[in-house]
Amino acid sequence: MGSRSSVDTELWRALTQTLGSEPRRAQPLSGGDINQACRLELADGRKFFVKYQRNPPAGLFEREAEGLRWLAEADALRLPEVLACGDDPPFLALEWIEPGPPAADHDERLGRGLSALHRHGAPSFGLACDNYIAILAQSNLQSSSWPAFYRSQRLEPQLRLAVDHGRASRRLRSLFEQLWPKLEARSGPAEPPARLHGDLWAGNSLSDASGQPVLIDPAVYGGHREIDLAMMRLFGGFSERCFAAYEEAFPLAEGHRERVGLYQLYPLMVHVNLFGGGYAGRVERILERIV
Repeated sequence: MGSRSSVDTELWRALTQTLGSEPRRAQPLSGGDINQACRLELADGRKFFVKYQRNPPAGLFEREAEGLRWLAEADALRLPEVLACGDDPPFLALEWIEPGPPAADHDERLGRGLSALHRHGAPSFGLACDNYIAILAQSNLQSSSWPAFYRSQRLEPQLRLAVDHGRASRRLRSLFEQLWPKLEARSGPAEPPARLHGDLWAGNSLSDASGQPVLIDPAVYGGHREIDLAMMRLFGGFSERCFAAYEEAFPLAEGHRERVGLYQLYPLMVHVNLFGGGYAGRVERILERIV
């Protein structure tokens, strides 16, 4: 994607109109499973990160832009600034953040910054509007009860989707039925809603040119803060120094280690519905331990 001829003409035209200068160079970027992305340089020298998709779910990029702004309100960790969002064709233009190797204190800064983000809080469990995790719809009907929200807005929708697509075995369905009456007791002590990133795997945490942490690609809502931490442990990539710095700044409630599996169920069910494979087996093994 080095020239005009290799960029969709409609996208090129929309970027020119929205950003106020004609794109000069677009370098394709890899690593995303859902969207195409590029590093865009304009004729006036400005640089952007642009992601785009020909037929995304309705409002996908708008919800991501809103999520980035919502997290930025906490002033806790660096996030890319939203610069433009278009719908014909759909694209999202963000501040270009030059990557660099992590600084010596990167992990501690990430842990402390995440604790500050969570502590900033949210008005309720949920969000004022629905959004997406990857390309899956994420219902955010607001609630004052975390266990009720986790069941009705997170686990049950993913389970229904898996059933509809033949990805939920009879055993999996039975284990979830056994979980429901125990969920409130398993959810831990009541806490106020935290401001969550919502999709915090290692690929959504970067370091900038100064080596400091940056968060990208959120799926935000108000929720239990252990959700973000459990997902960070699901696929690895975060050091124990990060978790220690978090807990020093914002200690976790007793029993949090025993709840990691419970709070990994949601991202694992998302992976069941996105990718299939062996993820359903991992969900079953966690449920067998919990129920």
